[in-house]
Amino acid sequence: MPRNTSINADIRDARNELGARLRELRRAAGLNGQQLADALSWPGSKVSKIEHGNQTPTDDDVRAWCRTAGAEQEIESLLADLHTLETRHAEWQRQVRGGLARVQESVAKRESATRILRTFQSTFVPGLLQTPGYARARLEQSANVWGRRADVDEAVAARMSRQAVLYEPGRGFHFVIAESVLLFALCPPEAMLAQIDRLMSLAMLSNVRLGIIPFDTSYVIAPTHGFSLLDDRLVTVETFTAELNLAQPQEIKMYRKVFDSMALAADYDRKARTHLHRAAEQVGQRNNEREKT
Repeated sequence: MPRNTSINADIRDARNELGARLRELRRAAGLNGQQLADALSWPGSKVSKIEHGNQTPTDDDVRAWCRTAGAEQEIESLLADLHTLETRHAEWQRQVRGGLARVQESVAKRESATRILRTFQSTFVPGLLQTPGYARARLEQSANVWGRRADVDEAVAARMSRQAVLYEPGRGFHFVIAESVLLFALCPPEAMLAQIDRLMSLAMLSNVRLGIIPFDTSYVIAPTHGFSLLDDRLVTVETFTAELNLAQPQEIKMYRKVFDSMALAADYDRKARTHLHRAAEQVGQRNNEREKT
């Protein structure tokens, strides 16, 4: 990873924050750096390097530090910090060097390890619900950003393969989308019509809930960006330059609160189908007007 990327700077900041927390525990225990190092049979420089963000501690380092400082209650929280330190951001640019299809395969592995998936989107149809036509348009847009058009066909196929997880027993899916998702011109009208029909079909699956937030809904929390909550262990957020992987307990708790708020604002079943039918009519009218011109 290039040294001057903002993502690398974020990792350095996170390492510094972790070191600062460990330093506070050491000081609270009345230990100086050399005393802690001696108690742990470490070189004296190791304590300093960790506290100043110049060295990333291991799991065992964190556990030993906390036990020596009499702060066992902090171990779980500090390990959560450590485990997300290097993986908090996964650069899209780095990922797509291996091709768009490889990105889809990586996402599929993550989804296959998830029992309950909750997704909110305010801009586009979630990948697990996309038709090939809609997926192709979305992936071509990504390819245009990164200049990687060679494997769009393979990426579409990989995204479609991901959807097999929808039919596996023991899994649950809750999707909430803003009504705007149905009307953004992110694909040709005929592809969007097929996509809306697909949403109607998937909403009938017993393990899938599809909620639609109408345009005239008053939001309690603004729909700032889309995200997915995988069980209660990970939140993923896509930006133009990165995928954020958030695993801190407080972050997961916050995103669960946001998702629950969006879910309460959404319409389901018959009302959701009404929104879908209305959107299909509007997209159809748009298509007719385009053909006339």
